[in-house]
Amino acid sequence: MTQEQDIKNAVEVLRRGGVILYPTDTIWGIGCDATNEEAVRRVYAMKQRDDSKALICLVDSDARLQRYVRNVPDVAWQLIDCIDKPTTIILDGAVNLAPSLIADDGSIGIRITQEPFSKELCYRFQKAIVSTSVNISGEPAAQNYRDIDPRLLEQADYVCWTRRQEHKPHQPSGIIKLTKDGIVTIIR
Repeated sequence: MTQEQDIKNAVEVLRRGGVILYPTDTIWGIGCDATNEEAVRRVYAMKQRDDSKALICLVDSDARLQRYVRNVPDVAWQLIDCIDKPTTIILDGAVNLAPSLIADDGSIGIRITQEPFSKELCYRFQKAIVSTSVNISGEPAAQNYRDIDPRLLEQADYVCWTRRQEHKPHQPSGIIKLTKDGIVTIIR
């Protein structure tokens, strides 16, 4: 299957409110439409995770990021411009997302992906995509396709073909929290 067809298939499933497993700029992710509350709840159920633990989103561009965060502080743009590894930034003022994705304090963890497959997937979908590690809560995250728990493979509506053959170490993203008043906290 071509990468083009893989992305097309994944986007069709996302548009129908389905859940996909896909390679990201870090480890493999469970994804769904970040604006679809029912799909987001299904991801929490698959992970057997309490929905008080927020999930993050992937977007393809600065413009798309601004669709989901009311006021992106200047320091966030400075961080995005200078960080050279995948880094999720937790920002206040989340909007236009499924309510269960937004933390109690009104924040959202969001990352602009530069990896070609996930970037093109986000671009074609034209919305934020949930990106949480492929694992049952408390178990190790799947760095590669071969690490994915068979129970999760069965529950997904679509499992991407791209990068299934990879067998190399991948790390989760760094996480930085920025508050409205400019406080920066490095979480991971």
